[in-house]
Amino acid sequence: MLGNRKKAAPGVKNGAGTSKAIDPLKNLGVQDDEDVKRMLQGSSMVKVRSPRWQKRRTLKLLEDGVTVWCQSHKTSSRAKEQQSFSVMEVECIREGCQSEMLRQMVGSVPEGRCLTVVFKGPRKSLDLLCQSQEEAQQWVRGIRTLQERVDNMTQKEKLDHWIHAYLSRADQNHDDKMSYEEVQTLLQMINIDLSDQYARSLFQKCDQSADGRLDHGEIEVFCRELLRRPELDAVFIRYSANGCVLSTVDLRDFFKDQGEDASLIHAQSVILTYELNEWAQRNQFMTPNGFTMYMLSKENCVFNPEHARVYQDMKHPLAHYFISSSHNTYLTKDQLTGDSSTEPYIRALNHSCRCVELDCWDGDKGEPIIYHGHTLTSKVPFVEVIETINEYAFKASPYPLILSLENHCSVEQQTVMARHLRSILGDKLLTKSVSDLDPHKLPSPEELKFKILVKGKKERVVECSSSSSDLSSSDEEASCAEGKPRRKKEEKKPGVSKLSPELSELVVYTQSVPFKSFEQAAKNPATDMSSFSESDALRYIKDSGMYFVRHNSHQLSRIYPSGQRLQSSNYNPQEMWNGGCQIVALNFQTPGEQMDLNHGRFLQNGQCGYILKPPFMCRPDTTFNPENVGGGPGHSPVLLTVRVISAQQLPKPEWDKPSSIVDPQVWVEIHGVPIDNNKKKTHHVDNNGFNPRWDCTFNFTVHVPDLALVRFMVEDHDYTSSNDFLGQYTLPFTSLRTGYRHVWLLKVDGSSLSPSSLFIHIKVTPCQSSPSKSPAKSSAKKP
Repeated sequence: MLGNRKKAAPGVKNGAGTSKAIDPLKNLGVQDDEDVKRMLQGSSMVKVRSPRWQKRRTLKLLEDGVTVWCQSHKTSSRAKEQQSFSVMEVECIREGCQSEMLRQMVGSVPEGRCLTVVFKGPRKSLDLLCQSQEEAQQWVRGIRTLQERVDNMTQKEKLDHWIHAYLSRADQNHDDKMSYEEVQTLLQMINIDLSDQYARSLFQKCDQSADGRLDHGEIEVFCRELLRRPELDAVFIRYSANGCVLSTVDLRDFFKDQGEDASLIHAQSVILTYELNEWAQRNQFMTPNGFTMYMLSKENCVFNPEHARVYQDMKHPLAHYFISSSHNTYLTKDQLTGDSSTEPYIRALNHSCRCVELDCWDGDKGEPIIYHGHTLTSKVPFVEVIETINEYAFKASPYPLILSLENHCSVEQQTVMARHLRSILGDKLLTKSVSDLDPHKLPSPEELKFKILVKGKKERVVECSSSSSDLSSSDEEASCAEGKPRRKKEEKKPGVSKLSPELSELVVYTQSVPFKSFEQAAKNPATDMSSFSESDALRYIKDSGMYFVRHNSHQLSRIYPSGQRLQSSNYNPQEMWNGGCQIVALNFQTPGEQMDLNHGRFLQNGQCGYILKPPFMCRPDTTFNPENVGGGPGHSPVLLTVRVISAQQLPKPEWDKPSSIVDPQVWVEIHGVPIDNNKKKTHHVDNNGFNPRWDCTFNFTVHVPDLALVRFMVEDHDYTSSNDFLGQYTLPFTSLRTGYRHVWLLKVDGSSLSPSSLFIHIKVTPCQSSPSKSPAKSSAKKP
């Protein structure tokens, strides 16, 4: 289809123009930006690793407009490649002395000339000292401008930029023309192994001047030929009455089969938005090019765009929501020797994490610190963590943030903690119950908007006029001796400090209490919450699933990874969500399938970090048991049919040789209640990561669709070793759209892999429960 398009590609002038044929900066629309121009020229800076280790580096934006090269003056060419980074790999830029390292140097370096590049994933941050404040500001603004521009590009623009960036790299002698040898280099770069015969014939077809080199318009034709999509042509022809254009009636038929708005108004709107041919647009027709533009747009993504905003009812009690939660948030890597830092809090909060953990210990000079106690992990001041939380708490979501305190501090330093929390967080800190609400019941996310809650132990206050089952008779007697309420003393346990009244007062709705039994917990106020190790939680889910779901309908549960996970690995969060657990805490610093599931779970509802649980998990008398869904609440079986058609512009594994080409295969996985867990894979396609075709169809019976996640995972098949991960995308089953859709793949750290995608067809039909699968045990043992 793209081969039929008459309009010149960005950066290309028809005829003998003076414009560059290969100009990624023009594709980005930043060729006249002064900050970007400065970045292209390059800047000499000082890279800071410690007060003693400071080395001069040259930072320069490459011509692709997204890659920054950090050049050492004594570096091999291979190392230079390793010192580059993409602006899309940048989580944020911190201006001034805000990183742990630069804070140590306050007073010895000009703060206005300092900046820190914080990366997504595990990569260490880059602390830089510029030659002037103006230069620092230019780089900060420039990187942010480039990020914003790439974020706002259409998929077609991303495709154009992607291919032109590779063309620019393949044009080795920078003469703005392509020899056949350079074309071969390009094909290798973009992960496609064409036969020499086909590649040469394609080159000759485009070389209309017959001079053995492609220039200007010839390069444009070559690009369009590479990007042709025969599988999209087939869909277009299927719905076109005359095989040439789609009328509004044809489009209505297409949208009806897609399972979306099949109105005339919608068809007209799509033509007006995506059709580039003026004649066709005036006459309400869609050409193959316009159809391709629409099919590649965000509007046709597999993820329901209605779910990209906050669409759920946010006025239920907190216990009715799954809450995105982090464990050991301060750690950058493992739990033995990894660094503690404020930067993992930035990454977590920027991804709408709504519960972060702070392991607090006594520090020097009366100031508490955060680290993984009794290990070699580095330490970060408590005050710096709270300052970072204050800055980033509500940038990604307005809904309440919970600070889960793992408190190992003395009473004196607990008091310091309370003082820092009050002074730094100010009005954001919740210090008392929401007015006009029962203080013993949990409020809603809506009622706690822009509030930070402290989760921790709290001294109970017992009124004299009432007895308490918590206190012995002597405790009650002592409490009334002076006619005043008395605070119940926390039991003194080895290694556990007493409680500071000032810190205790800050615990309002999230009071940590030990879990004894479901019967006991049912008598406690909804503001009590318990933490469970992954093994304990799994045992309750498997043995007493229904009672755990009931418990989680009115009280919060926090699940944390086993202490044996020294490398900060993660458990399967889906099993905990099946039991209705809200705060399923994961090591956000460790990418992999478990974090893919977490990202997929919280993809919907505007990525605000709160997902309303299904109604059958919110009723206090529910009979839903995740281990037995042969019938009853939540059981609404459907047949999911997934046809994996093709992929586009897949990456290579980072460690592969430049000459290697991937052999991709696709897994389609269902993650849900045990009876629904299933996965199937396509065959692999040899030597083609550019436009592989599979045309494989899979059927899945999904019994509890409200809890299920669908994960698409692409890997590089290998006969001799484990397959390499290439990309994935996970989303809730309820956010899945039917019809022909594109799946925009993500990297291992959850960031965009654009323009890499899968092209699929989805169909969902109601069905009866599969007789081939016998339900799990139906009895729920009460503890």
